[in-house]
Amino acid sequence: MALPNSASGAAPEDMVKQFREFLLTYNKVTEMCFESCVHDFKTRKVADKEIGCTKYCMDKYLKMTQRISLRFAEHQVNQNEAQLGPIAAQQQARTS
Repeated sequence: MALPNSASGAAPEDMVKQFREFLLTYNKVTEMCFESCVHDFKTRKVADKEIGCTKYCMDKYLKMTQRISLRFAEHQVNQNEAQLGPIAAQQQARTS
């Protein structure tokens, strides 16, 4: 028996896949920022400079991801309009 869909309408398998992708991205970004920002392993305390660098790195990655997502969405809208333009013109010509 299959589990019911969530309120968002996504199947449980899709939700698991999306969560896995999120975790992979999170791990990749965490590793990238850690390697770029944390260099002093002589003490247990994380330096303020390392904390600031890590925050900046994460913020920059999130902003970059948002920007790419917006551009991709704009591109998709333009592609859809380009594909639907001739169809809409044909339908309008038929009704006129």
